[in-house]
Amino acid sequence: MITVAATGFFTAFSLILAIGAQNAFVLRQGLLKQHVFVLCLLCAVSDAILITLGVSGFGWLVTLNPKFPVFLSIGGAVFLIIYGAIRFKAAFVGQSSQQEGSKKEGFWPVILTGQALTWLNPHVYLDTLGLIGAISAQYTLFEEKLVFAVFASSASFAFFFSLGYGARLLAPVMQTQKAWRVLDAIIGAVMWIIAVGLITPFI
Repeated sequence: MITVAATGFFTAFSLILAIGAQNAFVLRQGLLKQHVFVLCLLCAVSDAILITLGVSGFGWLVTLNPKFPVFLSIGGAVFLIIYGAIRFKAAFVGQSSQQEGSKKEGFWPVILTGQALTWLNPHVYLDTLGLIGAISAQYTLFEEKLVFAVFASSASFAFFFSLGYGARLLAPVMQTQKAWRVLDAIIGAVMWIIAVGLITPFI
């Protein structure tokens, strides 16, 4: 069971480790120290739901409708382009996230943005329902599948809470407007690069 647990944890952790749109957003909110707990919790719970479905054998949902990935990719790309443009504008005009952070951001805009970055990302379905589901298929016993799913889900909780609260360690570096403008520009670039990656296969 130790091998099963380790496989589940490190498989899931490696899949979410790469800097993506969702991770960049959690990092930004962690630096602003706004709605961090709920945002991290919902991101982790969303992953846990999808991981559970993948381990339960729902990978066929990914291929159920051939056009599903297309619609999801287009919707996700549009959202990322808009949000990326907002961050580029903030970086260009000097309206940094630090200045935005001086006023409390609305709870629901932050939470809904975080959920959109999760559920509008087609890669999350391929990773959880597809890849994690396929890896878990080697385990036939219910107990093995349960352990795999629990530890794969725990990787998401460990990652997002570490990212959200660990971001505060960068606070001393983020004391200037220039630093925040650079961060906003990087986040905008990440959003647009991912958006291009989403729609390129369908062009």
